Amino acid sequence: MNSAQAIILGITGGIACGKTETGRILSAEGFKVLDSDFLAHELMDKGRPVYEKVVGYFGAGILADDGSIDRAKLGKKIFTDPQAREALNCLVHPAVIKAAQVWIKDCRTAQEDAAVLVPLLFEADWTKGWDAVICITAPDEQIYQRLERRGLSKAETRKRIAAQMPLMEKAAKADFVIENGGTPDALRSRIMDCVETIRCEKRKSYE
Repeated sequence: MNSAQAIILGITGGIACGKTETGRILSAEGFKVLDSDFLAHELMDKGRPVYEKVVGYFGAGILADDGSIDRAKLGKKIFTDPQAREALNCLVHPAVIKAAQVWIKDCRTAQEDAAVLVPLLFEADWTKGWDAVICITAPDEQIYQRLERRGLSKAETRKRIAAQMPLMEKAAKADFVIENGGTPDALRSRIMDCVETIRCEKRKSYE
């Protein structure tokens, strides 16, 4: 949507709560959507500055046969070692935020609705520059079921959850919280109601 009331949203939440589905819903509604995880992967492509920093820190043991970073190997390191996880975040987050802010600036200039999916939004202290931050949550039972369908064991799921800021803490920090515990249609309805609320609040701020 191109309008003077275009909004920029930060979408965060816990693992398997529905951030990606939220992005698909917003995209279908005319939002430009940027996934910060995909952006991070691009920035870690072979030969790029972030790639050099990450390989320099973690060593050749995280590389695939073609010299690219093997995300599975890297993942095993960071989900079992908090210090390694923090090191990776320090190497990658600044570059991701810098690149995303350029993208956001372009969206604002074009007056386009946009959303950035940022799982570690609060962990990265990336709280400024949004018209609103929305946290997507889900019941624990559904989170475990969704991750089981992705091939993760309960033990692996617990490690992934423990590696992130508690979901309740993220929800408390967000401007809006949307629970994704029902159907896709229910999620879409909640998201669009939230978007309309945010748009109305922004409109009022200009009156």
